[in-house]
Amino acid sequence: MKPLHTEAELNHKTQLAEPPYHLEIQVRAYELYEQRGKEHGRDLDDWLQAEAELTRAERSQIRGMAA
Repeated sequence: MKPLHTEAELNHKTQLAEPPYHLEIQVRAYELYEQRGKEHGRDLDDWLQAEAELTRAERSQIRGMAA
């Protein structure tokens, strides 16, 4: 019996489940990590700050278009 989906198709669907801005958050979080002198143990703080910054910027753009 042939499988319904190939492994590549399943992996592709998994990748689509991530928000489109995931990579942007990852890059910004790494920038914050570097700015702090690569101090370990604050990865979650960096991630949350990056996410907040990008979300705030996105909201501002949406508000600008609605005005």
